[in-house]
Amino acid sequence: MTRPERSSHLQQYQQASQQPEQFWAAQAAQLQWYKAPASILHQQDAHHYQWFADGELNTSFLALDSQIFQGRGAQTALIYDSPVTGHKQQYSYLQLRDEVALLAGAMQQLGLEKGDRVVIYMPMVPEAVIAMLAVARLGAVHSVVFGGFSAHELALRIDDATPKLVLSASCGIEVNRLIAYKPLLDEALSKAQHQVQHSVVLQRPQLQAEMTVGRDLDWQQLLQGASPAEPVPVKATDPLYILYTSGTTGKPKGVVRDNGGHAVALRYSMQTIYGVQPGDVFFAASDVGWVVGHSYIVYAPLLTGCTTVLYEGKPVFTPDAGAFWRLCAEYKVKVLFAAPTAFRAIRKEDPEATLQQYDLSALRYIFMAGERLDPATYQWVTDKIGKPVIDHWWQTETGWPIAGNPAGLGLFPAKAGSSTVPVPGFQVDILDESGQPVPTGQQGYIALKLPLPPGCLISIWGNDERFVDGYLSTFTGYYASGDGGYLDDDGYLFVMGRTDDVINVAGHRLSTGEMEQVVAAHPAVAECCVIGVAEPIKGQQPLALVLLKNGESISELQLEQELAALVRKEIGALACFKKAVLVKRLPKTRSGKILRKVLRQIADGQSYSIPSTIDDPACLAEIEQLLAQKQLS
Repeated sequence: MTRPERSSHLQQYQQASQQPEQFWAAQAAQLQWYKAPASILHQQDAHHYQWFADGELNTSFLALDSQIFQGRGAQTALIYDSPVTGHKQQYSYLQLRDEVALLAGAMQQLGLEKGDRVVIYMPMVPEAVIAMLAVARLGAVHSVVFGGFSAHELALRIDDATPKLVLSASCGIEVNRLIAYKPLLDEALSKAQHQVQHSVVLQRPQLQAEMTVGRDLDWQQLLQGASPAEPVPVKATDPLYILYTSGTTGKPKGVVRDNGGHAVALRYSMQTIYGVQPGDVFFAASDVGWVVGHSYIVYAPLLTGCTTVLYEGKPVFTPDAGAFWRLCAEYKVKVLFAAPTAFRAIRKEDPEATLQQYDLSALRYIFMAGERLDPATYQWVTDKIGKPVIDHWWQTETGWPIAGNPAGLGLFPAKAGSSTVPVPGFQVDILDESGQPVPTGQQGYIALKLPLPPGCLISIWGNDERFVDGYLSTFTGYYASGDGGYLDDDGYLFVMGRTDDVINVAGHRLSTGEMEQVVAAHPAVAECCVIGVAEPIKGQQPLALVLLKNGESISELQLEQELAALVRKEIGALACFKKAVLVKRLPKTRSGKILRKVLRQIADGQSYSIPSTIDDPACLAEIEQLLAQKQLS
């Protein structure tokens, strides 16, 4: 297998693969440890490894105090921009450190100690970032639950993490509505078997919450009687946070991240993958409730000495589809990172990018992850914005990118549909069902060779058996990613979607991701989803659910015929693609992932439950009614 000539990437990739201890020791040396690790990699058993086991550090100290010691105290650390409230605010590293230390001191007075858990249930406000860093400052463990999650789902997470405290806010603010958090929190606390000692509530002026005497504490009043707390040293292997993966059913699955490996990996990723240096402005358009928010709104930029943008708004409607471009121009953003669904929404509302009339001279790269970046979206952003678009692939479980185009090491020639090459530290193989490598170009299961690099999950909270069974038992010596794809002759990785997003048409296993790629390339299509629908003769047949671009007037019949011809041309007649349905919207999680499993259940006439992660539940009923009218369910 040949690779494009990029000597820096090749050198680091080989060293990380062949001499992992030497490689990661050099990365760890860039951080200010309380006790530098002598043990770099320790294998506990066939499945478990520890990075920097004898090292001691504090992540909050590294993100704030250490930056101040390096002369960045006056530099802006955090920019808060909230078009839904009209409020903007900036914090220097000194100001942010002082706010974090004060909240940490307040929680310390409430009895919070090293190893205790704190659930954070908050909107995209600076206090959410301050809360995460304050919990970390005390050596405690935070678990951020996406603001607005249902009371039932919040209760499940409270019972699983057993927190001493819950930090929340009176409300969240959407484009055209307020979401009262406090009633949801109250219901969750009443449902949960585990009883928290206190809930601390940030009262927002848009909606004041009623407080429960004896349990609820006002955030600002609590701070008035507090003294700043110093960072508490922890072992590198001690947990930093628990993050529950979206879409779980039954008992939540809490990914556990350690302190040491996490800090080393994120610091490395910023300079290598994203190509940023201290002082650069980094804008990850996500939410602190998701892994992107943890890694690239909060921790990685601050560990690197960057300025991070915290955005309480949407890519469209706050106020328009030029929101991202306004932010990039106003704050001189160097790197913009968002999910492809955000750019598809922008493209739908402003297909000719007429709202991009801002000075984007500071913007160097646009990164996308979270779902497959279809070539049509990739091409649109590339053409309209004129900046390098970098697709990269990672998971909640890994915490940082597995594969990408390493901007800090020299960009590879881009290939639409590919997340480019594996990042140094990740050894990616494509395996068949028996765990054997498949030939180059052939699709299979994407698996990561053990040991995983620093920064990846170390277990599932309170259930290590589930960790081993779910990720490490499928293929001996590998972490099973759950995604399918292939490596081409140049070593480029193509991720085609979850392995359950494969349909069987008359014995042919076909990737719905590949079909979506073809459908999305149609000039009238803004966004699409292809699912497999049960069919008595062939087993399954593909069905495309399609959103048109604004202003398009093509009939459903004409579109269906043109898409069928495209799929036949690009994939072949064996795909048996015949059906396409126009929809007004697609059901998504709040992080922007299309709920394909639920759509398959609807199309097959099966019962389904509305996931707690859904952004707009009414969308499912609309699609169910539409498919029933067309006798497709």
